[in-house]
Amino acid sequence: MTDIPVSSATVRGAPFSSPEFDVASRSANRILAIANQKGGVGKTTTAINLATALAATGRRVMLFDLDPQGNASTGLGIDRNAAESGSYEVLIGGAPIATATAPTAVPGLVVVPASVDLSGAELELVDIERREFQLKEAFNSLNDIYDYVLIDCPPALGLLTLNALVAADGVLVPLQCEYLALEGLSQLVRTVERVHNAFNDRLAVQGIVLTMFDSRNNLSNLVADDVRSYFGDVVYESVIPRNVRVSEAPSHGKPVLLYDFGCSGSQAYVHLAGEFLRREEGDSS
Repeated sequence: MTDIPVSSATVRGAPFSSPEFDVASRSANRILAIANQKGGVGKTTTAINLATALAATGRRVMLFDLDPQGNASTGLGIDRNAAESGSYEVLIGGAPIATATAPTAVPGLVVVPASVDLSGAELELVDIERREFQLKEAFNSLNDIYDYVLIDCPPALGLLTLNALVAADGVLVPLQCEYLALEGLSQLVRTVERVHNAFNDRLAVQGIVLTMFDSRNNLSNLVADDVRSYFGDVVYESVIPRNVRVSEAPSHGKPVLLYDFGCSGSQAYVHLAGEFLRREEGDSS
């Protein structure tokens, strides 16, 4: 199998070492961008279901939908066209986040929906002073309300994703277990490193989640082995399998954990949430 096109120096640099988070120093509003510039890798599905699983453990969670497609909003049953305020108004209009949140069917989970206007935000941001810091400044008003804020980024490395990376403490990267999905990984890693050096020295890769894994497919196993050999324990042990119930759930406006808790996809996200919390909070239970 061809090597992943990422230099070992880049991967093993400071922003990409295995996460060791000091529980004593942890504050609320831990902000994580869920990002991959390649579409169709399970990014939004991971955002929805990880947020749901974290809320089910009693954590206070906000999912900030920064993708103009708005799939995280509709996947949680939110009619984004009916929302009076959303991520666009927060990012461009300076609206307080508290006025843009919408409740979901999951106790403890709220969403800031993506309005249809968000598709034009990239162009509008170009002429705004300190355009990279718009989202970070908006999050300053949260006042430790949430334990976790997950940002569902668009499948591109433009100004919307840049705002998410500048505002975030870490990046969670869903990676489809197909070879073509690896090609953009080096670009994302370089982007995270540049943002770390230029705008946000807190930023680190929190973890890589292997998605759409098919154990019957040799390619899935080869891709997983390649990624683990380069990134080591930055890659989660929990793997998200291909599962039709995961694909069906968004059409019903539900996370798969509510749609079919017993399916393999739901159980994989439950295990991912547990591993996530152990990394984040040192919880060995």
